[in-house]
Amino acid sequence: MNFELISEYQPTGDQPEAIAQLTEGVLEGVPAQTLLGVTGSGKTFTIANVIKNINKPTLILSHNKTLAAQLYGEFKSFFPNNAVEYYVSYYDYYQPEAYLPSSDTYIEKDLATSALLSGRKDVVVVSSVSCIYGMGNPSDFYNNVIEIKKGKLLDRNVFLRRLVDSLYVRNDIELNRGNFRVKGDTVDIYLAYSD
Repeated sequence: MNFELISEYQPTGDQPEAIAQLTEGVLEGVPAQTLLGVTGSGKTFTIANVIKNINKPTLILSHNKTLAAQLYGEFKSFFPNNAVEYYVSYYDYYQPEAYLPSSDTYIEKDLATSALLSGRKDVVVVSSVSCIYGMGNPSDFYNNVIEIKKGKLLDRNVFLRRLVDSLYVRNDIELNRGNFRVKGDTVDIYLAYSD
């Protein structure tokens, strides 16, 4: 799916040139670019246009959690039909989720990580820089992904062991997040990162 930018605004002033130059720089592999502007000058809107133009999964890092939450809200409004996720981590303790009181939104951080691994190309993850700490080795994360596709044959016992290895718990009585149940040849899974 392509990024679909929804906005009542059109680029004006210096924005069209900035969008063109930044897009060209990304496509040419320029390792670093800087967009300057005062508060309220439309930098987020400019970057949203660049994301739409390059049409690739994007990680946006913010220097603090407050700005990350603000940027998440803005990018979510620019890309309501795409996967815009929020990931904030903390140095002093592990917190597996985030709460945005301004919008009464509860966000699972695992959702951001799973969106990146979902195969979708229209993912934007907005995060504080502290998210890079304690994430672990990406290859370990990939090794725990269980790929299920229609028509793919799976050995039932191997599949159930993989679920347990991925920290899912078998519960044949009550199905809750992070649990699975088995009834005959049917396996029901309640994903840990989604409702």
